[in-house]
Amino acid sequence: MHWLVAVMAMLAAAPAIAKVSGDEIMFADPPVWAHVSDPLPVPDMARGAVFLRRQDAQMHLHRSGQTVFTAALIRLLQPDALQVGNVGISWNPAAGKPVVHAIKVHRDGAVRDVLSTTHFEILQREGQLEAAMLDGILTAVLRVPDLRVGDELELSYSVPAEDPTLGPDSAGLLFIASNPVPGLFALRLSWDEGQEPVWRPTPDLASSLHRESRAVSVALDMPGAINFPKGAPQRYAWQRIIEFSDFRNWQSVSSRMAPLFQKAAEMSASSAVKQEAARIAAAHADTMERAAAALQLVQQQVRYIYVGFSGGNMTPASAEETWQRRYGDCKGKTALLLAILGELGIPAEAVLASNAGIDDGLDQRLPSPGSFDHVLVRARIEGQAYWLDGTLPHAFSPARTPTMPYRWVLPLRAAGADIERIEWKPDSRPDELVLYEIDARAGFSEPAGIRQISIRRGVAAIQEYYQFSVLTDDQMLSAFRQDLEGSSSWDVIEQVSWRLDTKEQASIIEISGRGPIEWDDEGEGSRSLSLPGGGFNPPERRQRGSDQDQAAPFYNQPGFDCRVTTVRLPTATVPKDWSFNTSYDTVMFGESYRRSFERRDGAIRMLRSTRTLQTEVDPPSAMKDNERIAGFDNSMAWIYFNPGSTDEARRGETVPATYEIDWLTDTRACVAK
Repeated sequence: MHWLVAVMAMLAAAPAIAKVSGDEIMFADPPVWAHVSDPLPVPDMARGAVFLRRQDAQMHLHRSGQTVFTAALIRLLQPDALQVGNVGISWNPAAGKPVVHAIKVHRDGAVRDVLSTTHFEILQREGQLEAAMLDGILTAVLRVPDLRVGDELELSYSVPAEDPTLGPDSAGLLFIASNPVPGLFALRLSWDEGQEPVWRPTPDLASSLHRESRAVSVALDMPGAINFPKGAPQRYAWQRIIEFSDFRNWQSVSSRMAPLFQKAAEMSASSAVKQEAARIAAAHADTMERAAAALQLVQQQVRYIYVGFSGGNMTPASAEETWQRRYGDCKGKTALLLAILGELGIPAEAVLASNAGIDDGLDQRLPSPGSFDHVLVRARIEGQAYWLDGTLPHAFSPARTPTMPYRWVLPLRAAGADIERIEWKPDSRPDELVLYEIDARAGFSEPAGIRQISIRRGVAAIQEYYQFSVLTDDQMLSAFRQDLEGSSSWDVIEQVSWRLDTKEQASIIEISGRGPIEWDDEGEGSRSLSLPGGGFNPPERRQRGSDQDQAAPFYNQPGFDCRVTTVRLPTATVPKDWSFNTSYDTVMFGESYRRSFERRDGAIRMLRSTRTLQTEVDPPSAMKDNERIAGFDNSMAWIYFNPGSTDEARRGETVPATYEIDWLTDTRACVAK
């Protein structure tokens, strides 16, 4: 849903599923509003694959929408640059047809018109077909013949970029990459009389901006690489951009998009969707159960396929159409879910979000529908707000917080709504919990029984669902045996199981078998063992170059990881002869680091966890923690057997064994005290 103008306009041809006949591409002179920059001379010591003598990226706004003009003159300096001759122009046919203005080769003062002898091949490509995405995008492909190192390739063409849903309302941006190839880069935003949008350059372009009566432009001669502050949040990467929008505020985006879903959720009196809602109502008296059943119906009975044909990029398919064909994208599934919830009397609204995770700093940008790539449902159930996502696996039932880590969302309401911040809080449960049990009761010289349980939540659980839900038990066992048997940890894999827990919305993999335990011989009958999952790498220093913004905070990717290892000790040994190394509980750079041990009931238990407590750390705090890194305990977790030892194991720490509690539902031990 973004309208981005790429800095490099030359795209290699993507995989195609069909050739398309007809005059889908036109040829004409450049439009009158297009401006072509004067080319730079090629430096004597030019380096790199290409030198861009000029690169013009322009957006023109008119009463029908917007058009993108791209022009370039490229000197080819190395053999690798010859692939630039594979010209690909892609467009959405629902917006119109592209117009090619020129493709020429300059060599030794002579100019060859490529279009006079070579023709485009039109392909309908579905490069993301494996991801269940059908966008109907067409690609015109031309392979420039007889292209040589030292030639200059001239390209210019225009592509309609308006979205059929929005029509004349435009929003988008022009940008220059942070690490461009050498050359001249020019951006230009122009408009017809009465079509001027709200526009805004990033501060780094403001001083170079040139204002005209119906245009703004900027040209950078040999722009160097820019690096956003090291370790800073994503919003600090918003650089070298001119953004524009016809929308006055986020409320106008909300009110513009809301009727699309309201209409898509309408049903006829005889609708099959109404019948499904009636069936759910008859089977469930509880409101929450009804909402969960409606969500599960959309998740399980309607497969996901993104449909972008004929303006479908923003306009949802109707609930009835989605149910009839039993497939749909997030828009169609949302419309269907809204229709069913409406029949059940459950208040609900569509909410735009960003699954791509590009919403940091969204409150500081101009309003645009293209800031979002996903839509889901927020319903009011028993006085509380719940999130329902029809594109997720069936185990993901209505939840108080979204499964994806959104920062900003936009509710769609006829009266309009502002963007809302999704407040971040430290996870109360690990998104990854690994239980590792070693049964060494048979003795030091015997293989041990091993049991490993991995519990993952959130995005990781979704990924495992798609990875493992299609496999049979035999296929799972065969795959893990192939991967693990004969390794340093496993001699034989006896059982493998996977399940997706609906109540806990967690993916659980359990592996059991036998394997060697590498006890270190310390002499005189003593032994030691490094426990898996017990150590930490020291955190990295948080610092950045003097030329970067020193006031920018440092970012922590949110996470909560917990590892619990239990060793059942050899029965021939005496418990008091066993000990272990250091425990600690500390916080550095907004991250909690914790390790605990306990010896009890013939077993030693170790718990190690790391948990994000702050997503952003201010520089003064980071500098203080930099000085503490040298004292960070990065030792492995060791247990020791010393016959005749008189040392008592430390008391005061309580660590549940892997087999003592239900770790799926009770993870309180992982949270630092």
